[in-house]
Amino acid sequence: MDRVTPELAGFDATRLNRIDDWMQSYVDRGRYPGGSVLIARGGREVYFGARGQRDVEANHPMTRDTIVRIYSMSKPITSVAIMMLVEKGLFHLDAPVSDFIPEFSACRALIPGATHIDQTEPCATPTVHHLLTHTAGLSYPFNPGILPQEMDRQGIIFRSDSGALAEQVRQVAMLPLAFAPGTRWEYSVSIDILGRIVEVVSGMSLGDFFQREIFAPLGMTQTGFSVPEGGKDRFAALYSSLEGNAMALNAKRAGGPIMRRVDGQDGSPWLNATMHSGGGGLVGTIDDYMMFCEMLRSGGAGKEGRLLSPKTLNFMMRNHLPGDIASMGPTSFAEQPMEGMGFGLGGSVVLNPGRVRAAGSVGDFSWGGMASTFFWIDPVHDMSVVFFTQLTPSSSYPARAQLKALVHGALIA
Repeated sequence: MDRVTPELAGFDATRLNRIDDWMQSYVDRGRYPGGSVLIARGGREVYFGARGQRDVEANHPMTRDTIVRIYSMSKPITSVAIMMLVEKGLFHLDAPVSDFIPEFSACRALIPGATHIDQTEPCATPTVHHLLTHTAGLSYPFNPGILPQEMDRQGIIFRSDSGALAEQVRQVAMLPLAFAPGTRWEYSVSIDILGRIVEVVSGMSLGDFFQREIFAPLGMTQTGFSVPEGGKDRFAALYSSLEGNAMALNAKRAGGPIMRRVDGQDGSPWLNATMHSGGGGLVGTIDDYMMFCEMLRSGGAGKEGRLLSPKTLNFMMRNHLPGDIASMGPTSFAEQPMEGMGFGLGGSVVLNPGRVRAAGSVGDFSWGGMASTFFWIDPVHDMSVVFFTQLTPSSSYPARAQLKALVHGALIA
């Protein structure tokens, strides 16, 4: 990607450099170990900055080639994989999940007001579209409710060391849904189920499909379910702001900032992942993820060929809900506002920046990861932004809204 001066790209350079101070302030206050931000406008790099450390204990700096866990920023990549298969006419979005995973036949959902996992009634089978939009009736073990409690008891979280994808998907299929498909929105493991559908339809493992059909065409050489060969020394440590379980995303933090190391280079499950989690299993570099963002922004083409058509991407990045997320009664974990925010295929869509209460443009397409990573694509300003750090949970601090304010505050044209 070519680099231009901020002024040529419509930015005030002095204001843009406020991002450096902002990242440093998070490091100085013990909130984040380190961070990096990459901004492109019109396909040209405008800004890159990094502050702090990728490994505090080892005193290794946060660098451009640092490899991080992108967690749920894997979800848009899996959604693109699904739409690549849809474009080939291999299935349609209203296809029931049971067409690919028979265990989802004869689905049942918890009855309204259920107090036990066995209190169920028959319901329709969720569709591929339900999975893509988190309206399938699935959940995550860190959400409140009967189904999440049972998922937590059974250890259904699609961790990198959780074994085979097919087996974990089978476990999900054996449980009832939290609600009838299409009636509510709840953040869930649905994108992991989509990853299994990619495997069934393509005949490849999800990792092989990603590598051959997405990463290689885009030039994403540092992204995968395991840390790439030779990348261990660049792999960031993971920290948590919680004293207890780092995956207890709704837990309250007590007192001042906490930054507790929970995973490092030695013994990390990401060094040799057994689970190909399309919902949260990928690691990669900031430049690699920018290549993916730029493919979305520019209409589907990569260095070595086209992944999707511009029409399909436009379809993906539109709101697919009847209103905003808040109107669909979510009770799940939330790392950003749901009012004024719709949901497309693989990411959120800003419907009304005023209701979102954060700087942005109508149509901004974004998503983040549990370790506080974040990206957004602004179709109005023709801009892609990627933020990397490694602190869980992502709801610990309002970094995403702050970064959007900083970027918009530097735009002058």
